[in-house]
Amino acid sequence: MLLAVTGASGKTGWRVVQEALRRGHQVRAIVRPGSSLPEGLNGAEVVRLQLGNRTALTEALKGCGGLVIATGARPSVDLSGPLQVDAFGVQRQIEACRAAGVQRVVLVSSLCAGLWRHPLNLFGLILVWKRLGEQWLEQSGLAFTVVRPGGLKEQENDLHLQRLQFSGPDQQRDGSIPRRLVAQVCLDALETPASVGRIVEITSRAVPEAPMGKGESAAPVTLEAWLA
Repeated sequence: MLLAVTGASGKTGWRVVQEALRRGHQVRAIVRPGSSLPEGLNGAEVVRLQLGNRTALTEALKGCGGLVIATGARPSVDLSGPLQVDAFGVQRQIEACRAAGVQRVVLVSSLCAGLWRHPLNLFGLILVWKRLGEQWLEQSGLAFTVVRPGGLKEQENDLHLQRLQFSGPDQQRDGSIPRRLVAQVCLDALETPASVGRIVEITSRAVPEAPMGKGESAAPVTLEAWLA
């Protein structure tokens, strides 16, 4: 599959690109004109554009079998950022998918999306606007999956010990997860038909290694198994 990834220069986005390449996909990494390119984009086709340029975005999505939306507002003094990126930005990408004939979309959102009374909303009501972006995707007619991760972590040294915790919408209020695992779940969602039309919340926790036959192990829990 030729897979498009927006927000591809971000900390989650480039990991999505990397995981997709590892799974044999061709990847079109969509980044802003001024973005620096992380090494994780090596091997991907890089397209620079402003998401507000509908013509350019539609052209970049043509021929793609799916889109992972990994865009998100960054902390800033501009409190309109979340509205512009997490709501209107998602809406523009939905419209471009329709125009380009892309039917499959995975959106990286956030735990607690839609919750009003939350400290993160001090940054421009970000959780409110993330939920609005989700709702527009739900109403789009596209084959969607929304992935809501907990607090995002950079470290990857203990991935083999991490046990994923999946739930439906509005079931988890706290917890964290490495960005690498979020990227993997996004790719799992694309490959799992049962994830279409679902909101999936994900966190993880480290489970200490135990002697064989004793204690809890970090046996992997997959999205496909959870949805079965």
